[in-house]
Amino acid sequence: MTIISKPMNLGVLGSLLHFGEVPDFLRQLLTQKNLVHAFAGALGGITSLSVFFPLDTARTRLQVDDQRKAKTTWKVIYEIFQEEGLSSLYRGLLPVLSSLYCSNFVYFYTFNGLKAAYISKNAPETVMVDLLFGFLAGVINVLITTPLWVANTRIKLQGVNLKSEEMNKKVQYKYTGLVDAVQQIFREEGFRGLWSGTRASLVLATNPAIQFTVYETVKRYMRGINKELPSWKYFVIGAIAKTVATILTYPCQVAQCKQRSGYWKDESKRPNFIIIIAQILRQGGVKGLYKGLEAKLTQTVLTAAFMFLTYEKILTFTFSLLGVEKRK
Repeated sequence: MTIISKPMNLGVLGSLLHFGEVPDFLRQLLTQKNLVHAFAGALGGITSLSVFFPLDTARTRLQVDDQRKAKTTWKVIYEIFQEEGLSSLYRGLLPVLSSLYCSNFVYFYTFNGLKAAYISKNAPETVMVDLLFGFLAGVINVLITTPLWVANTRIKLQGVNLKSEEMNKKVQYKYTGLVDAVQQIFREEGFRGLWSGTRASLVLATNPAIQFTVYETVKRYMRGINKELPSWKYFVIGAIAKTVATILTYPCQVAQCKQRSGYWKDESKRPNFIIIIAQILRQGGVKGLYKGLEAKLTQTVLTAAFMFLTYEKILTFTFSLLGVEKRK
């Protein structure tokens, strides 16, 4: 086929699909640099989430609990603290950190591995390259780690005081930990339960793709002016990137959170995320699709900004110890 005989005419995909280059492609994936990127991304993620976890708790409650009167992040946090105590703000922290570590490791390893293999062919870094590899890394991450995030949503909601009586009756769990939650969901709901919200997650693979595209593009531009960036610039670039990605993909995040909550686990037919979005529109209009956005932006932007800052610092420190040049 012409596609195979002239791979360079296809740009990114052509370079990666050329049969003769597969061994070199695999060698570029299995490198020390990619492992460092993966560990730095994983450690940066759990460090930042540990700092801002109560914001994530508030965001989940706002997305799932339709009858909650408090509409702002800080009011929800105060309400949870008053009614359920300080520990409730950190419910499910350890399982979330475990899942986030695995998720970030997979994502950063895949994203940087694909880019390293592509750049090794002296191909230029472009916005489309970042977007493509960011999306592919997101899809791989979703397919591998979705069960962990479904279990996390359930753990964070078990024993909570939801304002919606119907949700309170249906969303009752008794899990002892992440592994127990995964096992129980599989026994009661099968593979379908463990991969609840996968379609929404695959759509949401555009979120990290957009985030990394904006981050890498702005970072390349700023490094063109000043090769060494101060810490605060990494923080600002990370915040900008996550803000853009979150606003563009938030309605799907709301639908995904509702799917993972297990509200429909006893019903014979689960609505897909498109039907859920339609239901939200009927009940609350466009505002319903962005319910909890303020909490999400507060939590995710601060978390992502701090994560990128930590990630870059860990990279610099580790590469300096190894005597390896940090890829710009």
